[in-house]
Amino acid sequence: MFKKLISYRVPRNLLVLIYLMGLMLLFSQNIEEPDMFTLVTGLALVLIIYVSNFILVRVSPGDHYIFLIVTMLISLGIIMIYRINPSLGAKQVVWVSIGIVAFFLSYLIVKNINGWDKWIRLYGIVSLILFIITLIFGKTIGGARNWIKISRFSFQPAELIKLLFIFFIASYYNNVDKYNLDKKGGYKILIAVYIFIGFLFLQKDLGTALVFYLIFLVIQYVYEENRRLILYNIVLAAVGGISSYFIFDHVKIRVETWLNPWQLIDNKGYQITQSLFAIANGGFFGTGVGLGHPDFIPEVHTDFIFSAICEEMGIFTGIAVMMLFLILVYRGFKIAFSQENKFFKIVAFGISSLFGFQAFIIFGGVIKMIPLTGITLPFISYGGSSMIASFIGLGILQVASEELDIDEVEQDG
Repeated sequence: MFKKLISYRVPRNLLVLIYLMGLMLLFSQNIEEPDMFTLVTGLALVLIIYVSNFILVRVSPGDHYIFLIVTMLISLGIIMIYRINPSLGAKQVVWVSIGIVAFFLSYLIVKNINGWDKWIRLYGIVSLILFIITLIFGKTIGGARNWIKISRFSFQPAELIKLLFIFFIASYYNNVDKYNLDKKGGYKILIAVYIFIGFLFLQKDLGTALVFYLIFLVIQYVYEENRRLILYNIVLAAVGGISSYFIFDHVKIRVETWLNPWQLIDNKGYQITQSLFAIANGGFFGTGVGLGHPDFIPEVHTDFIFSAICEEMGIFTGIAVMMLFLILVYRGFKIAFSQENKFFKIVAFGISSLFGFQAFIIFGGVIKMIPLTGITLPFISYGGSSMIASFIGLGILQVASEELDIDEVEQDG
C-alpha cells in the first residue's frame, strides 16, 4: 500500500505527501501563533492541486508533467509568501485557485475552437486597445505605467498581451506565404513587433519589453527565412537599449546599481544588496523557514521572492527551483518539436520561451548578473495577473502537447 502511494507511476500521490510535509513545517515554524486558518488554507490548496491533477489525467491525453512541475513551483511560492505575510499567502491561494480554473477553461476553449491561426488582426487590435487603455487609465507603480485599477482590484494588461503577442507572431509565420507575397512580410512583422515594444516604452515597462523582444527574436531565428532581418532586429534592439539608458532615469539607476550597488547601498542599491546578503546568509541549506529576515528586502514577495527562498530554504532549494524551470522549458520545447500543427508548434515554442526568459531575467537580476527589470517569477511571485496569465499559457501548452488533427483544423479554420 505504501509503495503504491509513493510510486513514480502516480507522482501526484508523492507530491501530496511532500505538500503535507511542507504545510506541517510552515505550521510549526510560523513566527506568529499557529492558527487553524493556516491549516485549513494549506489543506484546501493540497486538495485543489490533487483534484486538478486527477481531472487532468482523465481529460487530456497530452503531457501531464508540466502541470505537476508548476504545482511544485506554486507550493514553494505560497509557503514563502505565507511566511512573509500570512494575509498575502491566503490571497495567493485564491489566485492559484482562480488560475487553475483559468487553466482548464483555456484548455477547453483553445482545444474546441478552430481557426486560431486565422485571427492575426484580432490579436493585434485587442493588444492595441489594451495598450491604449493602459496609457490613458493606467497607474504608475515602480516607475512603469502598467497597472489598471478598478475599485479594490488591479491588474496588468501586459500579462494578457504577452499571450496575444505570441499568437500574433505564430499566426504570421503559420501563414507566411500569404503575408509575404510582396517579399516584404518580414519587414511588416518587424514593424508590428516594434509597435508592441514601443507602447511598452511609452509605459516605461522595459522589463516586459525585453521579454517581448526575446520571444520574437527566438521565433524569428527559427522561422524567418530572410536572415538579414534577424541582424536588423538585433541592431534595433541595441539602439533601443542604449537610448533607454539616456532617456529613462529609472533605467539609468538600475544600470548603476547593477554595476556597483555597494556605493549606493544606503539608497538606490539597498534592494539588490539586501538580496545578495539574504542569499549569502542562507548558505547551502538555509536558515530554516521563519528564521531568516526576508522582510529586509523591499518588495520581497514579488520581485525578490527567489532571494527569500534561497535565504530560508538554502541555495540547494534555489538550484532546485532553477532546475524545475529548466525541466518545464525542456518539456515545452519537446512539445513544440513533437507537434505537427505549425501554428501550435510556434505557440508552444513561444510560451515555453516566455516562461524561460522570465525566470532567467529574475534569477539574473537578484544575483546581480544582469540589471533588475521588475518582472515577476512565474507561478512563484505574489500576484493575480501574472498567476492567471501564466496558467492560461500553461493551458494552451497543454493543448499543444496533444496530437491535433491538422486536416480538421485547416478545414474548419
